[in-house]
Amino acid sequence: MIKATNINKFYGNLQVLKGVDLHIKKGEVVSIVGPSGAGKTTLLQILGTLDTLSNKNDSSLLINDEDVTKMSDKAMAKFRNSHIGFIFQFHQLLPEFTALENVCIPAFIKGTKKEKAELRAAELLEFLGLSHRLQHKPNELSGGEQQRVAVARALVNSPSVIFADEPSGNLDSESADNLHKLFFDLRDAFGQTFVIVTHNEELANMADRKLIMVDGSITR
Repeated sequence: MIKATNINKFYGNLQVLKGVDLHIKKGEVVSIVGPSGAGKTTLLQILGTLDTLSNKNDSSLLINDEDVTKMSDKAMAKFRNSHIGFIFQFHQLLPEFTALENVCIPAFIKGTKKEKAELRAAELLEFLGLSHRLQHKPNELSGGEQQRVAVARALVNSPSVIFADEPSGNLDSESADNLHKLFFDLRDAFGQTFVIVTHNEELANMADRKLIMVDGSITR
């Protein structure tokens, strides 16, 4: 599913990632943990094609057997929208749109017809227990409900992998527990692959594999 080889990242003279190698199988839930400043979010952004490598000539990043480092910006953006989903600590829903409309946005960008996109979005929201909240705007939803809408949005294009950066960091403990369980329900229902950066030890330990980052490297 994902094979990253010799991933390096520099910001000026500061080396944030130091030759990271990573292999993730389809349907795995993998957590990435480590102290602040270890490079976890930078690695996630590179794996998700939101940031670029510093050493393209002697590294590779394969997602579904396609080397995304060799793509043009336009091709990468298209690939990202079709194959990759994102969940962030702050849900980043658009306040003027309903839950259903927020979930549909990536599908509309992909070119999916309105009726088909809305049907898919409604099915996902129903699966996530939000069928009664389709027409509610973000300010009418609880924090946990907003994050579930963000999860549905990440899933709407049936991505190969979802990258989550501190997905429960802004939630109360009950909502966080529900979200963590949801990730595994989605894996079981759809074979969904998750790569999750988290400081939540409970979530990290639930994962199929826990990768520990220290000073820009994966130690195990």
